[in-house]
Amino acid sequence: MSTNPSANSSPTPLYSYRRYWAECFGEAKFLPTSREEMDALGWDSCDVIVVTGDAYVDHPSFGMAVIGRVLEAQGFRVGIIAQPDWQSADPFKILGKPNLFFGVAAGNMDSMINRYTADRRLRHDDAYSPDNQGGQRPDRAVIVYSQRCREAYKDVPIVIGSIEASLRRIAHYDYWSDKVRRSILLDARADILLYGNAERAIVDVAHRLSRGEQVADIQDLRGTAFVRKAPPAGWTVINSSTVDTPGPVEPITSPYVDTTATPECDKSQQEAAAETDVQTVRILDPRNARKHNSPPETTVIRLPDYETVKSDPVSYAHAARVLHLETNPGNARALIQRHGDQEVWLNPPPIPLTTDELDWVFELPYQRKPHPRYGQAKIPAYDMIRFSVNIMRGCFGGCSFCSITEHEGRIIQSRSEESIVKEVEKIRDQTPAFTGVISDLGGPTANMWRLTCKSKEIEENCRRLSCVYPGICKNLDTDQSPLIGLYRKVRELDGVKKVLIASGLRYDLAVETPEYVKELVTHHVGGYLKIAPEHSENSPLSKMMKPGMGSYDRFKAMFEKFSKQAGKEQYLIPYFIAAHPGTRDEDMMNLALWLKQNGFRADQVQAFYPSPMANATAMYYSGKNPLRKVTRNSEDVFSAKGLKQRRLHKAYLRYHDPEGWPSLRESLLKMGRRDLIGYGKKHLVPPKQPVNWTPKKGAPKNKPGNGRRLLTQHTGLPPRKTQ
Repeated sequence: MSTNPSANSSPTPLYSYRRYWAECFGEAKFLPTSREEMDALGWDSCDVIVVTGDAYVDHPSFGMAVIGRVLEAQGFRVGIIAQPDWQSADPFKILGKPNLFFGVAAGNMDSMINRYTADRRLRHDDAYSPDNQGGQRPDRAVIVYSQRCREAYKDVPIVIGSIEASLRRIAHYDYWSDKVRRSILLDARADILLYGNAERAIVDVAHRLSRGEQVADIQDLRGTAFVRKAPPAGWTVINSSTVDTPGPVEPITSPYVDTTATPECDKSQQEAAAETDVQTVRILDPRNARKHNSPPETTVIRLPDYETVKSDPVSYAHAARVLHLETNPGNARALIQRHGDQEVWLNPPPIPLTTDELDWVFELPYQRKPHPRYGQAKIPAYDMIRFSVNIMRGCFGGCSFCSITEHEGRIIQSRSEESIVKEVEKIRDQTPAFTGVISDLGGPTANMWRLTCKSKEIEENCRRLSCVYPGICKNLDTDQSPLIGLYRKVRELDGVKKVLIASGLRYDLAVETPEYVKELVTHHVGGYLKIAPEHSENSPLSKMMKPGMGSYDRFKAMFEKFSKQAGKEQYLIPYFIAAHPGTRDEDMMNLALWLKQNGFRADQVQAFYPSPMANATAMYYSGKNPLRKVTRNSEDVFSAKGLKQRRLHKAYLRYHDPEGWPSLRESLLKMGRRDLIGYGKKHLVPPKQPVNWTPKKGAPKNKPGNGRRLLTQHTGLPPRKTQ
C-alpha cells in the first residue's frame, strides 16, 4: 500500500477505468430511491447508497446526481436516500445494505447555512426541498446522517463529502455554537472524508473497495482526510510555526511541537526512541528540510492541535492561514492536526479535472429534472437552474468571505465549447416549458471561463490567495475573447431567443476586455445586471480581498456607454455586505451616504455569514488578519458582533427604511454626525419618525445576546410529513 498521495499526481482519466461487473444492468432512468425501483431494474442490492439532505434532482447542478451518475458510469449500482427522516435508523435501511459504502452528504448547501439566517434564526423554507418546505434536514446533517447509517449497518464504510464536510475538514470555528469544533471526520465517526469536487476520489474509493481493499488502508488519495495514529516512516514533519511564525504563545512555550510528546520530553525524543526501540518522526523547520532534501511529496505540516486552537484564537488564525497557503494542487503539502489522541491527516487537494473529463461528467445521462416521486411539487433550486448551463468550476478571486475557493479550488476547470452547446441543445429539445431563454451561462463566476495562468510552472509554484487582489496578476491571461465567441455561438442557435448571464460577474476582469463588456451589455442583460462591489470603503474591502470602487466606476462607465449605444435602458444593481470583519460603524455610514448619493435603495441586504474555514471567519473569531502573517502583535481586525450592532450595520444599508431610523440616529449622534440628521438631500435620516409610525409586527427586538437560544437541536424538531 502506498501512503504517498503524489502517486496520483497524473491520475487515471475518469472515463478510462475498467468498469465494475454490475455494468451489465445498464443505466437507470433515475437512480432508485425505493426497493420497488430496484426490483424494476433487476437489482438485488446497491453497491453504493448516497444519502443527501437535498431532494433528488437528476441534474448536473446537484451533487448527489453528479456523484451517482459518475459511479454508475463506472459500472456500480447506486441508490439515493434523499432527505430521510433522521429520527431513527429505519429510513436508512430502505434500500438494504450497500455492498461497498454509504456516501453521506448534506446537499448543495451547508446544512446550518441552509437552516439558519445570519442572525441565527431558524428558516422556515428550503429551496432544495419540495414546495420549499423547511425542516426536511437536520442541523449538522453529515454528522446525523452518518450516525444513523452506522446504526443501520455498523460494518459498512462511511464516506462523507459535500461542501459541509469540505469546510469542516479540520478544527473549525462554528458560528452557531460560537466555539471551535473538532474535524467533522471525528464527530461523524466516518471512515474517510472527501473534500472539494470529489469525482476522482470517489471513483478510486469505489474501485478499490470493490477489489477487497479495506477502507482504513486507503490513505494515498488526494482530496481526502482520514485518521491515522502517526505519520508513516520516511516522512518529514514540519511545524506550521516555521511555515508562518505566529509568535510566542503563553503559557506554553510553543504549541507546535510534536504533540505525541510533551514539550519536556521533546529534547530527549531521539534518546527515548533508541531505548524503547520505537521509531519517531523528527520535527524539522523548512531550512533543515531543504538541507536534508526532504521532498514535498513526503512532507507533512503539523498544524496547532485542536486543544490549542480551541483555547487560543491567535493560533486558530495561524492554522487557518497555513491551510489556505497549502491549497494549490501543484505545491500543497499534506497537513496533520492532532485531536486528543487521534491524528487527522489531510492529503493535498485533488488534481483539477481536464476539459475532457469535465465534459464527460456533464454529459452523463441526467434526466435534468426531479425524481417522479415528487409529483407536481415545486423545488425552487431546480426551477432556478433548469434553463441554465454550468460552463466551469473554481474561482481564483479568493474573496475572504466566500467558500467557493475552499471547496472547488482556485484553478479554473472549463468545459469545451462543443459540450456547452450540446447541453443547450438538450435543454431546447428536452426540457419542458422551455421558452427559448437560457437563464445563465456561468458557474461560480460569469467570466472566468478558460482564464488560466500564462505559465504552468508559475501556476504550480504559486501560493497567492488571489489572482486578482490587490491587483490582477501579470501572469494571468485575462483575454475573454473565447467567452465572447461562446456567447455568440449559443445565442445564434436555432430555438434560442436570448441568453442571459446571471452568475456573479468579476467586473474588474471584465473591463480588461471592453469587447466582452459590449457583448454582455448589448445582448445578455435582461434590464438589470447584478454585481457585487460589497463595500465602498477601503478597510472592509481590504479584508474582503475585493477591488476598490475605482473598478466599479470604470465598469459602470462602460455599462452605461454600451447600453446607450444599444438603445437600451438598463441598470446596475450593486450588492453590499454589512458587518463584515474590518467594518466599523463609520464605514457603514459612509457606504450609506454613497448609496444615497447614487440613488440606490436596497430592499434586501445581506449580513456577513461566518461560514466554516473562510478567511473572514478566522478574522471574525480571532480578531487577527490571516491574509498576512499572524503574530501576537500583528494587525487586529474589528468585527461587529451581537445582534444589535449587526442589525445596525444592516440598517445603514437600508437607510431609507423607517424601521432602522431610531438606531441610525443613535449611532450618528454617538459618532458626532448630527449634521447627517435632517430632511435635506445631504442628510441620511430625518430627525423624527413618520406620523402614525409603529414598528413592523413581529420585528425582532434589538436585545443583547448571541442568539444561540434561537437554534434548535436536530432531535428537537416536530415530526415531519412523510413523502
